[in-house]
Amino acid sequence: MQLSRSNGVAGVARDAGDLIADVVSRLPALPPVIRYYDEFDDATRSIVAPTDATVFELLIYGRVHRLDFDRYPGAYGMLVKQLFLFLLGKGLHVVSAFKAASGAMHFSVPEVEKLVDAGPHKIGHEWTIMRARDLSQDAYRFGKTLLRLLCTHRLCGWSPRYEEFIRSSLPGPATDSYAGVHSGDVFLSVDEEAAIVRHLDETVSALTSSVNAPPTHEDLCDTGMLLCAYQFAMRPIQIAMLTMRNVRIWQDAPDGPPTVHLTFHMAKQKSASKRKPLTRRVKREWAPIFVALNTSRRAEGIAGAAHFFAVESNYEAGVRIAALVRKLIGSDDLGTPTDLRHTAAQRLVDAGASHEELAEFMGHSHVQTGLVYFATSATHAERVNQALGASDIYRRVAKIAHDRFISPEELTLLKGEQQIAGVPHGIPIAGIGGCSSGQPACPYNPVTSCYGCRKFMPLHDKAMHEHVLTAMREVVMFFDQSSRGDTSSPAYLQLQRTIAEIQAVIEELEGDNR
Repeated sequence: MQLSRSNGVAGVARDAGDLIADVVSRLPALPPVIRYYDEFDDATRSIVAPTDATVFELLIYGRVHRLDFDRYPGAYGMLVKQLFLFLLGKGLHVVSAFKAASGAMHFSVPEVEKLVDAGPHKIGHEWTIMRARDLSQDAYRFGKTLLRLLCTHRLCGWSPRYEEFIRSSLPGPATDSYAGVHSGDVFLSVDEEAAIVRHLDETVSALTSSVNAPPTHEDLCDTGMLLCAYQFAMRPIQIAMLTMRNVRIWQDAPDGPPTVHLTFHMAKQKSASKRKPLTRRVKREWAPIFVALNTSRRAEGIAGAAHFFAVESNYEAGVRIAALVRKLIGSDDLGTPTDLRHTAAQRLVDAGASHEELAEFMGHSHVQTGLVYFATSATHAERVNQALGASDIYRRVAKIAHDRFISPEELTLLKGEQQIAGVPHGIPIAGIGGCSSGQPACPYNPVTSCYGCRKFMPLHDKAMHEHVLTAMREVVMFFDQSSRGDTSSPAYLQLQRTIAEIQAVIEELEGDNR
């Protein structure tokens, strides 16, 4: 037995559950059908006869989620149904409504009645007790949504004027959503990123090779999804929802390389008006992956609104991407699409992107969302040390990828276009090795982009590469002095990576001589 109130007025003792039953009786009856929009399949779903239903089966992003009301005694289940409908009516996504309604499982009937019975004047005390329990975020979402429901219908002393009070004065538990970003645990190393790039390059080579067997359709789908997560920082739901009509392929010239544009939807936006399309261009050298996939899908008669990667849900997309990445990098600690997203964001910030550019790239509706990446960007001293190759940690993670070493005699026998030479940053450099495809066919800067390329054939001469290393270090110091510490420019970061990969070649040669 407990003392209860109705509309803020002291009442009589009631049995447990009576207050919830009283609140439910004052709420409007549920409609005969509850509808919600399923973005994944672009369809409207219906919950028929919700008043009598013991379970709501919700199809969300390709997976079935259940709200089981049999677990709630008496009128408690009906209150949860009302809360779910209330959030849908406020325009929230069905995912948000499901999470808040699921939070009801953390509370017993007496605990909910204490929350309802507190009213605006005692809610602070009850909320402090509830917050000390360290419940899940969904539990606190449920509590605050319940109070907002009471405000809307002016029950138990609440009214719409308390909406702002509920929002600002009843905080959830302190959490750090970016703890992994602050610690750096979510970022892939240079070596791990190189493994991903190497896989993308090798997939393209397999597609264009007349010797090796082409990758299977499933492998192509996995690689295409990985590309979307790595190059564009897309979430699994955005990747899974990519449709055939949102993949555009054309050629500017009959013999030229294909151009591929992908249009993703903007995920995790509270308002539908903010969900703007995100159009991204695939790197030309990786475009054949999407051309092959598109050809294969259309040969199956698939077109229009069908999902491009043929995945059943966002969960499946996330699992397949993570499995491929972990196979490539040889680790189970990293590799989720979220890790790739964080890494892409930090890579963009380190390259000198502005707050607005980062927000547009990530699909954030507010520029403040990405401030954490600027706060965790390396200090100037650390960047100079990394660029000079003085950081032991950076040197350990930077490894080399190349075809093979060649001798000075082999270098002289190569065609002129296959012999690498250039003037990076005003320093003439030649004789460092050869290129298996030839410099005219490469869109990148000679010398600075050769180290680390799988088509590079370094000269088997340690002294030559040590000379190049010294020259690159002089350029780094020049950049540092002339830019007054602006070490986030793309050119500066390219030098940093080049030096690390030159060192890797030297260390490999030293290992051969031991």
